[in-house]
Amino acid sequence: MSPVIRPAAPDDAPAACTVLRRSILESCAADHRHDQARLDAWLGNKTPAQVVAWMSAPANHMLVAERDGALVGVALITQGGKLSLCYVLPEAQHCGVGKALLGAAEAKAREWGVGVLRLHSTTAGSGFYARHGYVNAGKDKTCYGLECEVFWKKLDAEPGAAGTPGKRFCNCTGS
Repeated sequence: MSPVIRPAAPDDAPAACTVLRRSILESCAADHRHDQARLDAWLGNKTPAQVVAWMSAPANHMLVAERDGALVGVALITQGGKLSLCYVLPEAQHCGVGKALLGAAEAKAREWGVGVLRLHSTTAGSGFYARHGYVNAGKDKTCYGLECEVFWKKLDAEPGAAGTPGKRFCNCTGS
């Protein structure tokens, strides 16, 4: 069954928070390595109140995915062209939920006139983004101190034509 993708509502915050926390805890072990200090930093702002704040910010658009009436995924895009969240419950992964969320987030970015979408990916998510046309621009550190992969995708390009593999995204205009 295909997931239902819709804008998030404040009542979704507790379930969205559960999706975020479970996905990080259960699917991102290669990133947090069960280090409690890393987990505390990463999970510290994953609270229902913070999720409501994120979805209420005018420059953000949060989406949720439902399957069989249960919330199984959450994504957040900013008007600045950043995919800040794209998380799916472990039992709902590899079933089209992430793909549907990503497609809806990209559609919203195009609606806003965003030409390039960028994101920081976990180790677990890197292959997913690469399969969906994102170009790996190398490594970075998140604000939580985790090493991540930086990805970008030109949204006005034809599907599968995100750029030359290995090319780094740079918004400078120099040669």
